[in-house]
Amino acid sequence: MGVLDVLARIGLIIPSAPRPIQRVPLGKRLLFTLLAALVYVALASTPLYGIQTAGLAVPLSPIVSIVLAMRQGTLAQLGIGPIVTAGLILQILVGAKLVNIDLTDPESRKKFTLASKGLAILLCFIEAAGFVISGVYWYNPAQIPLFIKLIVLLQLVWGAIIIVMLDEAIQKGWGIGSGISLFILLGVAQSFFLDLFSPLESASIRMPEHKEIFGIVPYTISSVMSGTFDVWYVFVHRAIYGYPTFMGLIATIIIMVLLVYLTSSRINVPITSPRLRGIRSRIPLQLLYVTNIPVLLTAILISNINVFLSLAERVFGVEVTTLRSFLTPPSLYSFIYRPLESVVYSAMFIGLAIAFGLIWIEIAGLNPQAQAENLIRAGLEIPGIRRNPKLLATYLSRYIYPLTFFSSILVAVIALIGDIFGTYGTGTGLLLAVGILYNYYQILAYERTLEMYPALKRLLGE
Repeated sequence: MGVLDVLARIGLIIPSAPRPIQRVPLGKRLLFTLLAALVYVALASTPLYGIQTAGLAVPLSPIVSIVLAMRQGTLAQLGIGPIVTAGLILQILVGAKLVNIDLTDPESRKKFTLASKGLAILLCFIEAAGFVISGVYWYNPAQIPLFIKLIVLLQLVWGAIIIVMLDEAIQKGWGIGSGISLFILLGVAQSFFLDLFSPLESASIRMPEHKEIFGIVPYTISSVMSGTFDVWYVFVHRAIYGYPTFMGLIATIIIMVLLVYLTSSRINVPITSPRLRGIRSRIPLQLLYVTNIPVLLTAILISNINVFLSLAERVFGVEVTTLRSFLTPPSLYSFIYRPLESVVYSAMFIGLAIAFGLIWIEIAGLNPQAQAENLIRAGLEIPGIRRNPKLLATYLSRYIYPLTFFSSILVAVIALIGDIFGTYGTGTGLLLAVGILYNYYQILAYERTLEMYPALKRLLGE
């Protein structure tokens, strides 16, 4: 029995929603997605019983909180960390051929999905144990009874497993998109509105002695009414203290418009059909061929490293401040005062994005070989190229690999620029949110088309 078989059996322990017998109507899927979002918000708003502090001894940067959908001191403390980490580990193992499995086979893919769920359950216990053992929830952990620690552990695991079950149910067709995307989007939306409208006074993340109203709109109104309004401070200098600025708001709008434009851009590959001689068409390859996947996987990896470093510092007393500075997204402040760390992080971020982009097209069946086989099965051909899989793959590689390389760099650079200029919801969060919203738009447009033209369902096999 292989590792995947063992993990798949563990995945069967937790109940899962069955796949719907027939396609669930769009209205019900929207309702279920809304209910899943409300359940997550409830988890993220419910404090853990038995703790004295929200775990601030292990600080989570905004990017970690957003990418992993983690909320400190609540039932959503682990967020989607176990799910995405499990998927990331298995995808890397499959991409590196360390695990031999054919993901094009339905049964093998089912086993892979169950194994991902099983590994996620194991990681729920491991990460929950890490938070409890580190003692981040108590001022004096040695004085806390063992049964209280066990209760906190079970709460963390219970909250994480509910998130796993919600994500699985949505992906099986009861909701829209995926739970991972939904929870990330909720985190970005919350961060965006806090940056814009939070009326609460907050200490600076870089200079704790400095306090002022956090949200840019309430701060602007307050400073105008008190006669202390400073254009340069509100537009730029406020970012030095880690507060939102109008520069960040403008950058947010520009990046959103740019991402929408790039997402809709296509590179066309000419094709023809042997059955319809003289009729030519094109295959539109998306300019952002790997979409936001490289940035998502890179951010997940770096976020996980940051969390484990913080726990190691708490448990073993290891000094990780210097190392963490190289794993913190750059900002205007860091580029001015800590240029070395910012440059190293940026180079590492772009390098990892390229690597994950290349791995992703192999795993997701977007490589030239898979696309060539798709063309042949569809009865299509490229003018001037014989219908040979190897020849077609060689031709398509001229488009696919440069597109993968270029789009991976492009999305990574956009995310970094967003962080530098202080976009609302962080640069990476904004990039992910726009991609998720665009994906929801495509899904809804597709669903509405099927509802308007029922005959299409039979043609598409729906």
